[in-house]
Amino acid sequence: MPTSYLCEESFAKLNKVIEDYKDISGALMLILQEAQEIFGYLPIEVQKVIADSLNIPLAEVYGVVTFYSQFRLNPVGKNVISVCLGTACYVKGAQKLVDAISNDLNIQVGETSKDGNFTLEATRCIGACGLAPVLTVNEDVYGRLTEADIKNILAKYKK
Repeated sequence: MPTSYLCEESFAKLNKVIEDYKDISGALMLILQEAQEIFGYLPIEVQKVIADSLNIPLAEVYGVVTFYSQFRLNPVGKNVISVCLGTACYVKGAQKLVDAISNDLNIQVGETSKDGNFTLEATRCIGACGLAPVLTVNEDVYGRLTEADIKNILAKYKK
């Protein structure tokens, strides 16, 4: 996400979320999830506002953000490609899928394409072992894949 998401309007939305949840048990997780929806990721500026508003140490907020894989510290592309590297997927050739995507988009795992359209992630089991190897693009799930399938899948999102 561009830094324009770190604007007054976004912080006003965050403050509303904090106000709505601050008295609820487990508020930090709820607020972090909502904050990531607003900003697309959780930069340190956002974490500081949350920590200050909840009167907890920034280290506690950062610890939660870095512990849970659902949270992001960096902006991601419009389309997030997650390739499962769990045992079933790996054995059935998931690394070849990663390599094909990397070659096609000229990015490595953990990187975002220069045009901001794609981010490539490696994940562990996503619970679709019967479809191994599996990848997701945003909420779309693709299974029983080969390297040859990658170009067509990526083409859908390049438009």
